[in-house]
Amino acid sequence: MAVDYGTSQTLMRSGARTQSTARLKRRKLVSTLFTALCLGMTLLSFVLLVWLLWGIFREGWSHLSPQFLSSFPSRFASRAGIKSALWGSLWVLGFTMMFAVPVGIGAAIFLQEYAERNRFARFAQANIANLAGVRSIVYGILGLALFVRLLNLERSVLAGGLTLALLVLPIVIITTQEALRGVPSSLRDGSYALGATRWQTIRRQVLPMALPGILTGVILALSRAIGETAPLIMMGALTYVAFVPSGPRDGFTTLPIQVFNWTSRPQAAFQEIAAAGIIVLLAVLLTLNATAILLRYRFNRKL
Repeated sequence: MAVDYGTSQTLMRSGARTQSTARLKRRKLVSTLFTALCLGMTLLSFVLLVWLLWGIFREGWSHLSPQFLSSFPSRFASRAGIKSALWGSLWVLGFTMMFAVPVGIGAAIFLQEYAERNRFARFAQANIANLAGVRSIVYGILGLALFVRLLNLERSVLAGGLTLALLVLPIVIITTQEALRGVPSSLRDGSYALGATRWQTIRRQVLPMALPGILTGVILALSRAIGETAPLIMMGALTYVAFVPSGPRDGFTTLPIQVFNWTSRPQAAFQEIAAAGIIVLLAVLLTLNATAILLRYRFNRKL
């Protein structure tokens, strides 16, 4: 009986090891297949991106010239340019930055450094996170109802800047809060121990440490704003503007809207200059992103 019992225990342990080995092999196989699937999707996305960029540069590169950048839109493709759209984008981006950056950073400082951890703070945080995921066209409807009609700002640069400011405001708040959370609490405690007030601690210790993250978040938010089309079209921005805005109450168009106008035309020549407009828009976006990287690197070196 003792021999039979020992043999059965050995067989049970051997069977358990066999099952464990089989499960381990299945897990490794599943992990390998999932890794291969993710790698394949990444390569496919990269190939599609390169293919799209190649098509855009192939069609639009020959139309890039100083005349294209300094000419107004025209019903003749050979004379059309993006001067009004480029300046309109800069005007709208300036007003977006003017409203979104101070309000967003101020709200983030209040929620992170001053507000108590109560129901109101949790309610505000939840709503800010939800607003960051709202579709941009909803902000266009809000801008149309609030700024264009209720406040009677019409379809102006100011109304467009305020609409895009609402769009990027949750992003600025969230990124600023994350940058403030990254500052060690020991830095605050040391400042308080030396007799500094809360505002002196925030202004002289916390904000300089969090500045690289704040600037990165702000510039990336503005990069999103300059590429938006749906909210501006929804609020009624013009698709054909043959002048440069001279004030906040003037009409405007932007680079994405101008590209949308050209791509909606059936002539092949307008499709080609639309590709040139996309190249200019990509250059502006890459410049903003490169600025964010350089600022972050510079401030990190100083710190």
